[in-house]
Amino acid sequence: MSSAPNHDAPPRIDRRAQRRLDTIEEIIDIAEALMTEEGVNGLTLSEVARRLGVKPPSLYKYFDSLLDIYDAVFRRGQQANLEIMRAAMAAAAPGLPALTAGLEASCRWSLAHPAITQLMFWRPVPSFEPRPESMAPSSEMVNLQRQALTDAVSLGQLGPGADTDEALFFLSILISGLLGQAMANDPDEPWGRGRFTPLFPLLFNAFTKLYPPSA
Repeated sequence: MSSAPNHDAPPRIDRRAQRRLDTIEEIIDIAEALMTEEGVNGLTLSEVARRLGVKPPSLYKYFDSLLDIYDAVFRRGQQANLEIMRAAMAAAAPGLPALTAGLEASCRWSLAHPAITQLMFWRPVPSFEPRPESMAPSSEMVNLQRQALTDAVSLGQLGPGADTDEALFFLSILISGLLGQAMANDPDEPWGRGRFTPLFPLLFNAFTKLYPPSA
Protein backbone atom coordinates (compact mmCIF):
# COMPACT_ATOMS: atom_id res chain seq x y z
CA MET A 1 0.00 0.00 0.00
CA SER A 2 1.44 3.37 -0.99
CA SER A 3 1.62 6.09 1.63
CA ALA A 4 -0.39 9.27 1.26
CA PRO A 5 1.53 12.32 0.04
CA ASN A 6 2.81 14.67 2.70
CA HIS A 7 1.27 18.02 1.83
CA ASP A 8 3.10 19.73 4.71
CA ALA A 9 6.57 18.89 3.37
CA PRO A 10 8.52 21.90 2.04
CA PRO A 11 8.75 22.13 -1.74
CA ARG A 12 11.79 20.45 -3.21
CA ILE A 13 14.21 22.64 -5.13
CA ASP A 14 15.41 21.34 -8.45
CA ARG A 15 19.09 20.37 -8.28
CA ARG A 16 19.95 22.63 -11.18
CA ALA A 17 18.15 25.55 -9.55
CA GLN A 18 19.94 24.85 -6.26
CA ARG A 19 23.34 24.81 -7.99
CA ARG A 20 22.49 28.13 -9.58
CA LEU A 21 21.56 29.65 -6.20
CA ASP A 22 24.75 28.27 -4.65
CA THR A 23 26.84 29.75 -7.46
CA ILE A 24 25.18 33.15 -7.06
CA GLU A 25 25.97 33.12 -3.34
CA GLU A 26 29.56 32.12 -4.10
CA ILE A 27 29.91 35.02 -6.54
CA ILE A 28 28.62 37.44 -3.90
CA ASP A 29 31.08 35.99 -1.36
CA ILE A 30 33.94 36.44 -3.83
CA ALA A 31 32.83 40.00 -4.59
CA GLU A 32 32.76 40.91 -0.90
CA ALA A 33 36.22 39.40 -0.35
CA LEU A 34 37.62 41.22 -3.37
CA MET A 35 36.12 44.54 -2.26
CA THR A 36 37.62 44.04 1.20
CA GLU A 37 41.07 43.28 -0.21
CA GLU A 38 41.23 45.77 -3.09
CA GLY A 39 38.73 48.46 -2.13
CA VAL A 40 35.13 48.80 -3.24
CA ASN A 41 36.21 50.00 -6.69
CA GLY A 42 38.59 47.06 -7.00
CA LEU A 43 35.74 44.74 -7.95
CA THR A 44 36.09 43.47 -11.53
CA LEU A 45 34.31 40.81 -13.53
CA SER A 46 37.60 39.30 -14.67
CA GLU A 47 38.89 38.77 -11.12
CA VAL A 48 35.55 37.41 -9.89
CA ALA A 49 35.56 34.95 -12.79
CA ARG A 50 39.16 33.94 -12.12
CA ARG A 51 38.43 33.20 -8.46
CA LEU A 52 35.28 31.33 -9.41
CA GLY A 53 37.25 29.29 -11.92
CA VAL A 54 35.30 30.30 -15.03
CA LYS A 55 35.70 32.60 -18.02
CA PRO A 56 34.28 36.14 -17.57
CA PRO A 57 31.41 35.63 -20.08
CA SER A 58 30.13 32.77 -17.91
CA LEU A 59 29.23 35.28 -15.20
CA TYR A 60 26.47 36.67 -17.42
CA LYS A 61 24.51 33.49 -16.74
CA TYR A 62 24.04 34.82 -13.21
CA PHE A 63 24.40 38.61 -13.34
CA ASP A 64 23.72 41.08 -16.12
CA SER A 65 26.65 43.34 -15.30
CA LEU A 66 29.22 44.35 -12.71
CA LEU A 67 26.69 46.83 -11.29
CA ASP A 68 24.28 43.93 -10.88
CA ILE A 69 26.86 42.19 -8.66
CA TYR A 70 27.26 45.39 -6.65
CA ASP A 71 23.50 45.43 -6.19
CA ALA A 72 23.49 41.84 -4.92
CA VAL A 73 26.25 42.63 -2.41
CA PHE A 74 24.37 45.76 -1.34
CA ARG A 75 21.07 43.90 -0.92
CA ARG A 76 22.56 41.06 1.12
CA GLY A 77 24.41 43.53 3.34
CA GLN A 78 21.30 45.61 3.97
CA GLN A 79 19.31 42.50 4.87
CA ALA A 80 21.99 41.23 7.25
CA ASN A 81 22.26 44.63 8.94
CA LEU A 82 18.48 44.82 9.29
CA GLU A 83 18.29 41.40 10.94
CA ILE A 84 21.07 42.31 13.38
CA MET A 85 19.37 45.56 14.33
CA ARG A 86 15.90 44.02 14.62
CA ALA A 87 17.10 41.20 16.90
CA ALA A 88 18.97 43.60 19.20
CA MET A 89 16.03 45.96 19.50
CA ALA A 90 13.57 43.14 20.16
CA ALA A 91 15.73 41.96 23.08
CA ALA A 92 15.79 45.41 24.73
CA ALA A 93 13.15 47.47 26.53
CA PRO A 94 11.08 49.82 24.33
CA GLY A 95 12.20 53.35 23.59
CA LEU A 96 15.76 54.53 24.17
CA PRO A 97 17.12 51.13 25.32
CA ALA A 98 15.88 49.50 22.11
CA LEU A 99 17.23 52.33 19.97
CA THR A 100 20.64 52.22 21.66
CA ALA A 101 20.85 48.44 21.36
CA GLY A 102 19.88 48.50 17.69
CA LEU A 103 22.34 51.22 16.75
CA GLU A 104 25.21 49.56 18.61
CA ALA A 105 24.49 46.19 16.98
CA SER A 106 24.33 47.81 13.56
CA CYS A 107 27.61 49.66 14.15
CA ARG A 108 29.35 46.48 15.31
CA TRP A 109 28.23 44.71 12.15
CA SER A 110 29.28 47.66 10.00
CA LEU A 111 32.80 47.78 11.40
CA ALA A 112 33.15 44.03 10.84
CA HIS A 113 32.13 44.46 7.16
CA PRO A 114 33.85 47.70 6.09
CA ALA A 115 33.65 47.20 2.33
CA ILE A 116 29.92 46.48 2.32
CA THR A 117 29.37 49.34 4.76
CA GLN A 118 31.04 51.77 2.38
CA LEU A 119 28.84 50.54 -0.45
CA MET A 120 25.70 50.78 1.72
CA PHE A 121 26.17 54.17 3.37
CA TRP A 122 28.46 56.15 1.07
CA ARG A 123 28.91 56.37 -2.72
CA PRO A 124 32.31 54.85 -3.52
CA VAL A 125 31.02 53.70 -6.95
CA PRO A 126 29.47 56.82 -8.55
CA SER A 127 27.73 54.85 -11.31
CA PHE A 128 26.05 52.43 -8.89
CA GLU A 129 22.44 53.04 -7.92
CA PRO A 130 20.75 50.29 -5.86
CA ARG A 131 17.41 48.96 -7.02
CA PRO A 132 14.32 49.92 -4.98
CA GLU A 133 13.93 46.35 -3.73
CA SER A 134 17.53 46.39 -2.53
CA MET A 135 16.82 49.56 -0.57
CA ALA A 136 13.79 48.01 1.16
CA PRO A 137 15.75 46.68 4.20
CA SER A 138 17.22 50.15 4.72
CA SER A 139 13.72 51.63 4.79
CA GLU A 140 12.72 49.01 7.34
CA MET A 141 15.69 49.96 9.55
CA VAL A 142 14.54 53.57 9.45
CA ASN A 143 11.05 52.46 10.46
CA LEU A 144 12.46 50.51 13.42
CA GLN A 145 14.35 53.58 14.60
CA ARG A 146 11.31 55.80 14.08
CA GLN A 147 9.18 53.44 16.17
CA ALA A 148 11.78 53.42 18.95
CA LEU A 149 11.79 57.23 18.97
CA THR A 150 7.98 57.29 19.04
CA ASP A 151 8.04 54.88 21.98
CA ALA A 152 10.62 57.05 23.74
CA VAL A 153 8.35 60.08 23.45
CA SER A 154 5.31 58.10 24.63
CA LEU A 155 7.25 56.79 27.63
CA GLY A 156 8.50 60.25 28.57
CA GLN A 157 12.12 59.40 27.80
CA LEU A 158 12.28 62.11 25.13
CA GLY A 159 10.29 65.22 24.46
CA PRO A 160 8.20 66.37 21.49
CA GLY A 161 10.11 66.50 18.21
CA ALA A 162 12.16 63.39 18.87
CA ASP A 163 9.86 61.35 16.64
CA THR A 164 10.27 63.60 13.58
CA ASP A 165 12.27 63.27 10.37
CA GLU A 166 14.63 65.93 11.74
CA ALA A 167 15.58 63.69 14.66
CA LEU A 168 16.12 60.72 12.34
CA PHE A 169 18.34 62.81 10.06
CA PHE A 170 20.37 64.03 13.02
CA LEU A 171 20.75 60.47 14.27
CA SER A 172 21.93 59.27 10.87
CA ILE A 173 24.55 62.05 10.74
CA LEU A 174 25.77 61.05 14.19
CA ILE A 175 26.13 57.37 13.27
CA SER A 176 27.62 57.87 9.80
CA GLY A 177 30.12 60.38 11.18
CA LEU A 178 31.16 58.04 13.96
CA LEU A 179 31.56 55.09 11.59
CA GLY A 180 33.39 57.20 9.02
CA GLN A 181 35.95 58.41 11.54
CA ALA A 182 36.44 54.93 12.98
CA MET A 183 36.84 53.24 9.59
CA ALA A 184 39.18 55.92 8.27
CA ASN A 185 41.39 56.34 11.32
CA ASP A 186 40.97 53.18 13.45
CA PRO A 187 40.29 50.57 10.76
CA ASP A 188 41.56 47.63 12.82
CA GLU A 189 39.78 48.50 16.04
CA PRO A 190 36.51 46.72 16.94
CA TRP A 191 33.52 48.52 18.37
CA GLY A 192 34.25 50.01 21.79
CA ARG A 193 37.99 50.39 21.22
CA GLY A 194 40.14 53.05 19.63
CA ARG A 195 39.57 56.78 19.61
CA PHE A 196 36.07 57.11 18.21
CA THR A 197 33.53 54.37 18.93
CA PRO A 198 33.98 54.67 22.73
CA LEU A 199 32.45 58.15 22.29
CA PHE A 200 29.10 56.68 21.21
CA PRO A 201 27.44 57.00 24.66
CA LEU A 202 28.51 60.65 24.87
CA LEU A 203 27.28 61.41 21.37
CA PHE A 204 23.99 59.63 21.94
CA ASN A 205 23.53 61.53 25.18
CA ALA A 206 24.06 64.77 23.26
CA PHE A 207 21.31 63.65 20.87
CA THR A 208 18.86 63.05 23.72
CA LYS A 209 19.64 66.51 25.14
CA LEU A 210 18.22 68.03 21.95
CA TYR A 211 14.80 66.62 22.84
CA PRO A 212 14.43 66.79 26.61
CA PRO A 213 11.29 65.33 28.14
CA SER A 214 8.56 67.81 28.93
CA ALA A 215 8.39 68.95 32.52
